[in-house]
Amino acid sequence: MSTDLTPPAASEPDGDASRSAAPPTGGRKPVARLAAIVLGLTAAITVMLCAFALPSVNGGPHHAPLGVTGPAAPAVQERLDGDAWDVTVYDDTEALTAAIENRDAVGGISLESDGVTVLTATAGGQLISTAIGGLGETLADQQHVSATVRDLVPFPEDDPRGTGLTGAALPMVFGGMLPAIVLLQVFPGHAKLRTRLAGVVAFALAAGAAVSAVLTYGTGTLDDNFWITSLGLALGMAALAVPFLGLESLFGYAGFGACSVVMMFLGNPLSGLSTGPHWLPDGWSTFGQLLPPGASGSLLRANAYFDGTGAGGPVLVLTAWAAVGLVLMLVADRRNRRKGAARPTV
Repeated sequence: MSTDLTPPAASEPDGDASRSAAPPTGGRKPVARLAAIVLGLTAAITVMLCAFALPSVNGGPHHAPLGVTGPAAPAVQERLDGDAWDVTVYDDTEALTAAIENRDAVGGISLESDGVTVLTATAGGQLISTAIGGLGETLADQQHVSATVRDLVPFPEDDPRGTGLTGAALPMVFGGMLPAIVLLQVFPGHAKLRTRLAGVVAFALAAGAAVSAVLTYGTGTLDDNFWITSLGLALGMAALAVPFLGLESLFGYAGFGACSVVMMFLGNPLSGLSTGPHWLPDGWSTFGQLLPPGASGSLLRANAYFDGTGAGGPVLVLTAWAAVGLVLMLVADRRNRRKGAARPTV
């Protein structure tokens, strides 16, 4: 009779018992990841609300250049000059009119003994013009005279409130994002950088003409300088799309996403396209005009309503953005060429 001295094999533990006894090594990761996602989305919604709501809540004249003329002009200047208005006294109504048409002033008030004449430029900013009109009415009531409003730079009759201009804000932003997204998907890989760039330029020219045509012949918001306006819109879209391509080429979709957040959450609400930049608080207005959406809106106003007066600054900003995007693309191209040359050949 033989005796087996081999110790009995340990029996397999029950599956449920094994799972219950195992340490929760991966249990915390999904919870932490879910919490991070929830907190991140909450923060994004909060930032979006602040970016869109705060400029509206704090909207109003902020150091808006206002002209006054007439015997009572110095007294009115002393009274109004402050955080809301930067008041300048002009020699006569003709000088004040020229200042408004040259965009040295957003509007003005001519104070004469027989009445008050309010000079506005609605196409430069409807809310500012309305505020100047109300200011003129108040001064006229105090002097017990009547007030007359002259709109020196109005919107066209087909769109007297400039509604089409306000509606163009988001299409102008998406006009920079969408071609970048599509071209990245259709022409993937770093070898297609030149193809993407050519596609962006072609799209910008075509889309600029299309948007200008809709605003001119569809909504009646524009009525002059069709081709100059088209080229300005094309520059604005290229100034958005080329940096998107450059950031994606150099940093991947993280760079693309960061640029999208800045342009959507900050560039769009701070563009001042519907109100004019002087309606936003000073710091926000300045920052908004340094981003492509704000510069594009200012260039559109200058080309469409003021015969190009004031277009130099926006053109410089948009050109700088396009140049930076092009530099990023060139840097990414050189980096990838070096990586390709460093790979050992088999």
